[in-house]
Amino acid sequence: MKKILAFLLLTFVAVLPAEAACLSQSQARQVVASGKAAPLGSVAGRAGGEIVKAQLCQQGGGYVYVLSVLKGGKVTKVTVNASR
Repeated sequence: MKKILAFLLLTFVAVLPAEAACLSQSQARQVVASGKAAPLGSVAGRAGGEIVKAQLCQQGGGYVYVLSVLKGGKVTKVTVNASR
């Protein structure tokens, strides 16, 4: 039981920084306007379905879009490189 709790805690801690790295809408607009990240429209074709939600996030010194994508009646998370 302790191993399971430790695993869940480590998993939560590992996920938390990824969420904290996502930008607000105004920050995302500034990053795209500065040319550091591609506009969503230019990477949307790589999503593999209809984008229902998008967030621009920092990851490893670059930027990614974390997308909620509707495909085949199911919504899944897709991460697409947005760095230029």
